[in-house]
Amino acid sequence: MKALVIGKGGREHALVHALLESSFINKVFALPGNQGMGKEVTQLSVEVESASIHKACIENDIELVVIGPEDPLVQGLASQLRQKGLAVFGPGEQGAKLEGSKIYSKKFMEKHKIPTAAFEVVSSVEKTLEKASNFTPPYVLKADGLAAGKGVFICKDKTELEKAATDLFENKILGEAGREALLEQFQPGYELSFFILTTGADYVALPMAQDHKKIFEGETGPNTGGMGTVAPMKISDSLYRTIIEEVVEPTQKGIQAESFDYKGVVFIGIMVTDSGPQVLEYNVRFGDPETQVLLPLLDGDWGEAFYKISQGEKPQLKWKEGFATCVVLAAEKYPESSVKDVVIEGDFSGSKEAYFLHAGTKLTEENHWVTNGGRVLNAVALASTLQESIEKAYKQADRVCWPGRQMRKDIGKKALDSLK
Repeated sequence: MKALVIGKGGREHALVHALLESSFINKVFALPGNQGMGKEVTQLSVEVESASIHKACIENDIELVVIGPEDPLVQGLASQLRQKGLAVFGPGEQGAKLEGSKIYSKKFMEKHKIPTAAFEVVSSVEKTLEKASNFTPPYVLKADGLAAGKGVFICKDKTELEKAATDLFENKILGEAGREALLEQFQPGYELSFFILTTGADYVALPMAQDHKKIFEGETGPNTGGMGTVAPMKISDSLYRTIIEEVVEPTQKGIQAESFDYKGVVFIGIMVTDSGPQVLEYNVRFGDPETQVLLPLLDGDWGEAFYKISQGEKPQLKWKEGFATCVVLAAEKYPESSVKDVVIEGDFSGSKEAYFLHAGTKLTEENHWVTNGGRVLNAVALASTLQESIEKAYKQADRVCWPGRQMRKDIGKKALDSLK
């Protein structure tokens, strides 16, 4: 069977990497993909819309489509391609609203009794400051729509909250995505990422991963799309049961009750607080860079698993003993912007246990790799212990360098400390 991966970043390279190792898949295409995916992948250059993709799939005998990013999912691409007879891994338009609208998502949680922070819907500076009296600082303001990871503002006081609300509603820094917003009660605790594959009627849980969102060590500085991940994250049996019973099961039942055309992954962002797990948000696609550490832990075939989900069949998944770490190498000035076209020096080679995935790179006519995005490369490593996987990932990361390269040095430290 031939498969198509839609997207071009590190997450999509991870998906391609997994499908290239599949005995179920004999050829992999990418749309648009990136040059780092290598010669084994055929890059397509058609529009990311259903008619063009369907035509390309017919011409190339592609049967399975795996959609990486959220934007095409929210725009209904999975539903449209399924209606044209293709096997698609990804939720339909209604299910994708769980990520496409923070307000819709919160109301889904409220309706299906899924624990989450208290909230108010706001659409002006005045209303935001008025409703802030219902909460204690710091204040959390979340743009309703997709904002490429830039839609959450954590404000230590009302002055910062007023500035964030002004930026959203009056300066319109996020356009239509910030037309409305959620004002939420801040919840202290620690975050974890919980993923399930769902057919709409049934689900299977994946290992947990822990992301590192801030640009600098110790979770300081501005938020990013993610500077690194480790998996599996180990938690107590009692906490795991609570998450399944109070979060995962009600989420799955809600998807079924709403009759969503959902054949894909649900990424549940959870804050573990003193009062138990609380859902921060839903994403309707694999996380980036969580995908980079979850996929290599499967003791099985991702091509077969994705196809089964696309057909409404629950796959039986078995996991390797061991750990995976991903260290993100970012461009100068990220996350505010990124310095592009900087030559990357070093050795891009790797092994089955330690390798690079390309996220924001470009190959010049002179055959030099250069930076071409905020998050440039992912150094991924597998090992029998978490400590070893972290060390191997950093050793891989240090094979390359460029002026202004950014890399956190504490990926996995919290997870390591929790094992002591």
